[in-house]
Amino acid sequence: MIKVLLRHVWESLKSLKRNSWMTVASTSAVTITLILAGVFLTIIMNITKVASDIENDVNVTAFIDIGTGKEEIDALKKEIQKVNHVKKIKFSGKDDQLKNIRAVLGDAWELFQGDSNPLYDIFIVSTDSPSNTKEVAKKIGGIKHVYKADYGGASSDRLIAFTKNIQTWGLGAAALLLFVAIFLISNTIRITIISRQTEIQIMRLVGAQNGFIRWPFFLEGAWIGLIGAIVPVVLIWISYKTIYGVLNPELMRSHYSMYSPGSFLPQITSLVTLIGIFIGSFGSVIAMRRFLKL
Repeated sequence: MIKVLLRHVWESLKSLKRNSWMTVASTSAVTITLILAGVFLTIIMNITKVASDIENDVNVTAFIDIGTGKEEIDALKKEIQKVNHVKKIKFSGKDDQLKNIRAVLGDAWELFQGDSNPLYDIFIVSTDSPSNTKEVAKKIGGIKHVYKADYGGASSDRLIAFTKNIQTWGLGAAALLLFVAIFLISNTIRITIISRQTEIQIMRLVGAQNGFIRWPFFLEGAWIGLIGAIVPVVLIWISYKTIYGVLNPELMRSHYSMYSPGSFLPQITSLVTLIGIFIGSFGSVIAMRRFLKL
């Protein structure tokens, strides 16, 4: 079995060399298509990642009634923790709020010190899902000692809807691009096999079984897909690291980020390579069916 498989592998490699011009044409088509597919997938996946970060950054802010004591605040925290879909609670005192405002607006807020501080102590509440934010805000707003619970209102609703649209349309566009890639590459390989129709007919005339005829072409398509994926993989690896170094520091200032190269690049390049191999071999199998039925 292994000997037969090795023979088919050797025959597929010899066939690539023997039909060098058609191999170059097929490989070029695979390379161009995979570059477009790889770049587009990289962009879509990172846009979806940033959109998800933005969506998850929407929190509920619970304003605590002025004059509420420490024991009451501790009890309020426990009460909020009992609310369904609450994931994490962080307390921020009014002095901390003042420091944050001064850091943004400058020393104009220096006048509001101590008892003259008009701000509220707050709880910043994170939910287990952005879709539950509105419900959690409503429930927290009805708890004793909570002046009001705010999550951004209509603007946050629009933001959540916008990010969901980006994710949905992004995945749809990625699926469409993969379909186009399969169509283009498989048709290019099909033309390559059609040009060797005589070779296939001779093999059938001498009594070769369909499996014996099919395997070298199947492996040849896989080789074409693998070779065609080399340039896209190298291009994506180099360009993504460069773009990540430029864009990600800017995104980090807003607490968002792209996928890190260490985890993302092996996944996306493996995906591109597998797509190339799969489409190459799949295209060969589809094209061979026409001749093996004759």
